[in-house]
Order: sequence, then structure tokens, then C-alpha cells
Amino acid sequence: MTYSQTLANLQSRYPNGVPGGISIEDLAQLKTQNTFETHLDIAKAMAKVMRADMAAYDNDSSAFTQSLGCWSGFHAQQMLRAIKRQKGTLDKAYVYLSGWMVAGMRNRFGHLPDQSMHEKTAVVDLIQEIYTSLRQADEVDLNDLFAELKTTDDREAVLAKIDGFETYVRPIIADIDAGFGNVHATYLLAKEMVKAGACCIQIENQVSDAKQCGHQDGKVTVPREDFVEKLRAVRMAFEELGVEDGVIVARTDSLGAGLTQKIPVSREAGDEAAEYTKWLETEPVSDLHQLKDGEMAIQLDGKLVKPVRLPNGLYKFREDTGEDRVVEDCISSLNDGGADLLWIETATPNVGQIANMVRRIREKAPHAKLTYNNSPSFNWTLNLRKQVREDWIAEGKITAGEYPDNNQLMSAAYDEDELGLEADRRLQSFQTDIAREAGVFHNLITLPTFHGTAKVMNDLSEGYFGEQKMLAYVKEIQREEIRRNVSAVKHQHEVGSNLGDDFKEMTGGDRALKAGGVHNTMNQFESAA
Repeated sequence: MTYSQTLANLQSRYPNGVPGGISIEDLAQLKTQNTFETHLDIAKAMAKVMRADMAAYDNDSSAFTQSLGCWSGFHAQQMLRAIKRQKGTLDKAYVYLSGWMVAGMRNRFGHLPDQSMHEKTAVVDLIQEIYTSLRQADEVDLNDLFAELKTTDDREAVLAKIDGFETYVRPIIADIDAGFGNVHATYLLAKEMVKAGACCIQIENQVSDAKQCGHQDGKVTVPREDFVEKLRAVRMAFEELGVEDGVIVARTDSLGAGLTQKIPVSREAGDEAAEYTKWLETEPVSDLHQLKDGEMAIQLDGKLVKPVRLPNGLYKFREDTGEDRVVEDCISSLNDGGADLLWIETATPNVGQIANMVRRIREKAPHAKLTYNNSPSFNWTLNLRKQVREDWIAEGKITAGEYPDNNQLMSAAYDEDELGLEADRRLQSFQTDIAREAGVFHNLITLPTFHGTAKVMNDLSEGYFGEQKMLAYVKEIQREEIRRNVSAVKHQHEVGSNLGDDFKEMTGGDRALKAGGVHNTMNQFESAA
């Protein structure tokens, strides 16, 4: 409800005034500033936002959505504040919650690799924290508008801002890794994530207890029928909690995964198990006496064969079958598992490669859409410059010897070179191109706040502990905050000091002991934010 509606409801409820002499206007303000009653309400509302955005993308591929991976509520808050300052709206902006960053930054076990070794509740805690921070951003901004309402001569204009306020709460795409256990464990964790506010859950087809980062070696996938069961578990969690529009992202790591933990049981020709098993690396068996103790043979394509098994008991897939397995994974996830979006983990950022796979997927699943990881694991500069070099050689624009084909192409010497500039143009249009050519509805960067925080602390520390001393902080951080109207420059206000002051005044009137006032140092930044 709008503030005006809330106020009218309270006046109807308390025709003789609120007990205790509490101001009805103050109560209406507090109720308005509390933009969501529960985080489950957030999940329901944001699922509808995602569904509407997906429909808009189906009609126009330029209407793709974006997010940055955030490992704290403050990171998410500042990201969305920046977008709102720049664009005036948060339309098409989401938050990505990365399992890698929960493992690396936000768990009780320390800095860990992306292998699902941390406590699973850390994922739920971060969703809760992000939405708490975004709701507080709502409180802070609305509180400022109500303060303006008390002093303005144009109440109608300020009331319009209050009633038309756009919440900072946006959809979170939350990473559940491979489900942190069996199918029931996946369901239980998914429920907790949804109750914390997640409207969208991303799950991958790796073996839960052998999970690896998608950009490292040693990945082991599960049979498709096993993955379908986990997709069903997530859907049942959404439905049980009343989030009927909940969104599931089914991620396949098969492009870089050459191993499987088990061979599924085939019940009939061409079923899910047979389609998965056909890609195994095998050796022919002409006589059962060829088998050693403990070895097994299977019938495959009318022939008796022995699957290649490693000393750890894992089975190998044939080389160069990754793309075929990805296509089949995606079709199964959409048509059998009821997933809404796909995620194809790739080794390099190549629009053509992804577009080719999507074209094949859409032959069986016409409305397939992707979430794509614009990963910091890619050396973007080197990859794009290499792609430009290869294209130019193929076009006859240059010869192979004009540019290096190794890491020397990363050199700053090429930053202003024609090839480097063309690579930068392709970087700038990459998300638009992949949305148009490869069905990518959502573009995200998994770990930007990890790398961004590292770089800021590196640069500040080098300067502050080096020759620049205080100039390093002022020049690189505070001066830029002031000039670019970053609201956090007024750090006391950013974390709610005005909220506390105003609440004290609501309850105590003139007796309120307030932090704000003439001696508050935040007044030095009054003209900055």
C-alpha cells in the first residue's frame, strides 16, 4: 500500500487516536518504510519480477538482465544505489549470490576453494543479510523523504515521491552448488533459501561430494535422471512455500567435465540412462575371460564393452563429447526437470560456441534461455584480442606474424593499438551480442566484489603505507565519493543514524537525544550526496 492508503487505514482503525499518544503519521511512516513484511514475501514478489523480465526478453533480446556477485549485504546495497543514481531505476538489475564467494569469503571454516566444504547455512545467512541491507536502504531513503515532507511547501510533490518510491529489493539468483547432499538435503536447503528471500535458485549437475569450481579440472557429473530429481526437489520447495513463480537455473558443467561417478541403469533403448552412457570411453570385450576380477562389461550399441575406470572408481567420457553432452543435459533439464533457465559453464568467452549449442538445444526446447557467467576466471583481454587476431587473419586483414599468438598480446602496448581497440569494442558489446545471438537472458559476473575489494585495498595500502600517506585515501577514495555523489561518503547516515534520531523523536519528542546536529561531522558532506 502507498503511504496515503496506509495513513487512511490507520485513521479508520484509530478514530480517537493511537493509545499512548503515538502519532498516526509516524506509524504510517514506519509501516511505509518497512517495505516487506517477511523475506518469504520478497521471494514471492521477486519471482514475479523475474517472470515478467523473462517474458520481456522473449519479445526483445535487448531487454536482457544483469547482476554482479556480492559477498555482503553492503556490496549489494552499494551496487544498487549506484545503478539507481545513474539510471534512475533498478529495472533489469539483479544480485548474484556466488557459491564460490560463500566458500572463499563468507563461512566459519575460513577461506576455502569452491568445493562445497563450508557449512550450507552460510548460503542462507548471506541471502538474509543481503535483503536486510536492501530493506535498510529503503528505510534510509524513505526516512529522508519523510523528513523533507515535514518541511516542504510542496507536500504533493514529496508525497508523489514517497508513493512512487522504487524499492532497492531486487531478485537474487542464489547458488545452491550441487545441492549439498542427497535429493532430500537439496530440498531442505532450498526451502531455507526461499524463506530467506531467494526467488531463483541455481543448481549444477556435478556430484555433490566431489564438487569442483566450474573453471577447474576434476569435475564429475551425475546421470541426468539424478539431476532431474534435484531439480524436482527445488521446485517442490518453491511450491510448498507458495512461491509459485519461483525460477530454477539448471547449470551443466559437462563441457569441461570428463568424468562420471556411476553408470545409470538403462530400462529401454534411448532412455535418459542410455543417452548418458553412450558417451563413455570404453574398450571392446570379445571374451568375458578378458575381464579381471572386479571389472565390469556392459552392452553398448549392440556390442559388449568395458567402460574405462580410473583407480578412484570414476568412469571416463570420450574426448570431445562435451558439447554433445551439454546439449542433451540442457534439453533434459528443461523438458524433464522443469528448469526455467540454463547455465552452460564454458572455458572461454566465445559467443559463437555458445550460440551453436543454444541452436541445437532449441531444436528440442524452443524457448531455451540462458544465464551466462562472464567469469573473472577468463582472461578477457587476452581472449578477445586472440579472437580479433584470428578473425583478422581469416579475413586476410593481417598475416599471422603481425601480432603474437601468446600472452604477449596482453601487453599494455596494444591498449591503443587498432587490434586492442577492436577487442575493447567487442568487450563493450559482448553482453548485447550474447543476448541476441546465444539466448542469454541474464548476464552476470560471479566474483567482481572479490577482485574489486582486493584491488581497492591493494592500491590504498600501497599509497597509504608508501609515499602518499593520507593523500592516497583522500585522492583515490573520499574525493571521488564526494564528486560522484556516492551516498556512503556520509557513512553515519548510510548506516541509519538519521533513522535512530527520528525514531527517538517519534517516541520522546523534545527529550530525544539525537546524534545529528550542528556538531555532526557528516555536515561537511552536506552538498555531496
